[in-house]
Amino acid sequence: MTFLERLQNNRNALGLLFMLPAAVLLLLFLTYPLGLGFWLGFTDAKVGRTGVWVGLENYEFLWGDAVTRLALFNTLFYTVVASIIKFALGLWLALLLNRNIRFKTFFRAVILLPYIVPTALSAIAFWWIYDAQFSIISWMLVKAGLIDKYIDFLGDPWNARLSVIAANIWRGVPFVAITLLAGLQTISPSYYEASAIDGASRWQQFRHVTLPLLTPIIAVVMTFSVLFTFTDFQLIYVITRGGPLNATHLMATLSFQRAISGGALGEGAAISIAMVPFLLAAIMFSYFGLQRRAWQQGGADK
Repeated sequence: MTFLERLQNNRNALGLLFMLPAAVLLLLFLTYPLGLGFWLGFTDAKVGRTGVWVGLENYEFLWGDAVTRLALFNTLFYTVVASIIKFALGLWLALLLNRNIRFKTFFRAVILLPYIVPTALSAIAFWWIYDAQFSIISWMLVKAGLIDKYIDFLGDPWNARLSVIAANIWRGVPFVAITLLAGLQTISPSYYEASAIDGASRWQQFRHVTLPLLTPIIAVVMTFSVLFTFTDFQLIYVITRGGPLNATHLMATLSFQRAISGGALGEGAAISIAMVPFLLAAIMFSYFGLQRRAWQQGGADK
């Protein structure tokens, strides 16, 4: 028997062979950059100069740096508020589109538009919408007599924070809605028929049928939503560049500013590595949420 014939008959070896291209890509474009960033975080590397080992010096500096603490607050606030609102709106849209309404196929396609538009183009559009002189929102409110002067969306710290959160929600809701809609499609109508015979109201059906069966999908979609939001870079960088007064700097944009614009590769890498514990926490949330899958399929709840 030749080597190729033995390979074809060995399922484990054949599976590893098929996984090899993906493993190489992950090693080159994920593992190596992560390892390099972890190493640079413990050095004083600069652009154009190899750094030397400084241990925890970068992290000690960042711990006492007011801008870094502000960026951490901005990131957590941005992530929590945007993720909660995206989930609420996404679930509402998914439940709406799961009903037998007219043109629901058309609406399902239209709702994806904000998500498939390139992020940079969406950010530029919102940059014009929030413009201090030409804002369509301010113009409409002035014409309606609700305000007497244009709103400074991007010049005021809290206005800027809420403005970029609104842009992120507009872009992220379609992903949550379509994913939850796919989960709703897997729930058998027989559950609702049985609960209706027992006299359950719509709210009781949602609470005791829809929500429990949708829990694994919710865990996955919210994990991805939190990861995408926590590591958001393009929207912030295009709309505000972290301003005003660092009010919209996230960990990702601050890392880029310190490492590339400022030339402090070690410091920027340390900021990036500091994001990892928060991302791991989001992944663990997904893991424990998926433990309910056994219960969903009729087994014991883990």
